[in-house]
Amino acid sequence: MARQIAAPAISLRTWVAVLGSVVGCFMAGMNVHVTNASLPNVRGSLGATFEEGSWITTAYLVAEIIIIPVTGWLVSIFSMRRVLMVGTAGFVFFSIACSLAPNIQSMIFARALQGAFGGVLIPLSFQLIVGELPSNKHALGMALFAVANNVAQAAGPSLGGWLTDAYSWRWIFYLQVPPGLLLLAAIGWSVKPQPVQLEKLRQGDWWGIITMAIGLSALQIMLEEGGRNDWFSSSFIVNCTLLAVLGLAGFVYVELKSKTPFINLRLLGRYNFGLASLMQFCFGAVVFGVVFLVPNYFAEVHGYNASQIGAMMIPYGIVQFIMSFATPRLMRWTSARTAIIAGFAITGLGCLMNIHLNPNAAYNVIVPSLVVRGIGQSLVVVALGVMAIQGLEKEQLGSASGLFSMVRNVGGAIGIALSSQIVVEREKWHAQRIGESVTLFAQATQQRLVEWVNLLAHRHLDYASALYGAGAAQLRQQALGLINNTVRRDALLQSYSDAFYIAGLAMLVCMLAGFILRKNED
Repeated sequence: MARQIAAPAISLRTWVAVLGSVVGCFMAGMNVHVTNASLPNVRGSLGATFEEGSWITTAYLVAEIIIIPVTGWLVSIFSMRRVLMVGTAGFVFFSIACSLAPNIQSMIFARALQGAFGGVLIPLSFQLIVGELPSNKHALGMALFAVANNVAQAAGPSLGGWLTDAYSWRWIFYLQVPPGLLLLAAIGWSVKPQPVQLEKLRQGDWWGIITMAIGLSALQIMLEEGGRNDWFSSSFIVNCTLLAVLGLAGFVYVELKSKTPFINLRLLGRYNFGLASLMQFCFGAVVFGVVFLVPNYFAEVHGYNASQIGAMMIPYGIVQFIMSFATPRLMRWTSARTAIIAGFAITGLGCLMNIHLNPNAAYNVIVPSLVVRGIGQSLVVVALGVMAIQGLEKEQLGSASGLFSMVRNVGGAIGIALSSQIVVEREKWHAQRIGESVTLFAQATQQRLVEWVNLLAHRHLDYASALYGAGAAQLRQQALGLINNTVRRDALLQSYSDAFYIAGLAMLVCMLAGFILRKNED
């Protein structure tokens, strides 16, 4: 009987490098969401308008989404160690610059550079996991990656809201400094120095980088600003869309024609990687969209403040933390493909739990659905990452990590824009439909109007005077206002229900796609 060959031991330096990169990934991911609950405070402190304040998030996302696919190429020139060190140092420096920003212009500039330096931390975490750990430890590595990505989504609004209410919005940027300094020390000790290959700069795929930067930045700006500018009625949005289409089309053409592309788009032709990337795109759209919808739902419908919204997200983060480490064991009992199918099904179920929202649907309805989605999302992140890289050569891992992270972020940007637009448009549609039946000629409306007038009159000190005197007309107007508010509230609830319904259907489609993934791809 053949003796089983023991798996090679993993050195302490390797574990420190992997764990350090996971901390960096968490920092960069959390920063996307950490300002969401604090934007009103930041705008007020810096004297910014709503449109200017929105660029605090947009600038970070645009810079991050451009740098992610370039990371693998930068590593091939400057080495993993240098890119991680410079990225971390720049991220910490510009985090401090954000906290000290005296005006909105300097804040936007610092946020853009924070996103540019922090953007390298996400794909390099993925690359270190799949490149340094043996294949039998990839599931555990993906579990760590899942913790960094998923828990960051919950921790961002929670920590941001709490720090803003307890201290000041500036503390949400100081929060990045201690882990950033620890990451610098971990990288310096654990990642081996490699020689610089500057000749690759002269041979660089510059046209590919330029067209990608133009296309992705125009796309991100179009998605972020479209809703605020009434979409294609704005010439600015039309121009951004044209620039995005031309830039991305040029990028695809250049990369497919180039003999030395900075990112290998041909990897998308690999069966499992291409299908997993498409599923990753849809998954990113739904996850980012839902994380955007939930805080807005609590604030808009129930009037929750930043701290309350953050508290609602804590169970979502805890369950993902637990499930991320439970998933590798579940995959050993079943398979990566089974975990993917189950993950998408559970995530879809969590979304469909919110398709019948009513005025009483607050934390009692949303938090249980968040927990269910958290279970499903953890399964997907861990298992889909493992499935995607099966059969890929080690020299392709840089391109693979950049592509896989990029499609998730692009999907997320589109998901946020679509979820916002769905709520806006469906609210108008439902308000119109409800308004058709709620007219002053309808018996039910007249009865409700009488009830509201009587209720308001009872609150008046002089009931008879209020009901029959000069205040009667005013009470009637107030009652009509309350009915209008009720119509708008019901329309808003139905529009959020529609958004969750579409998200749930998208996840069920991805579940079906999971059945055609190949179990083993050479």
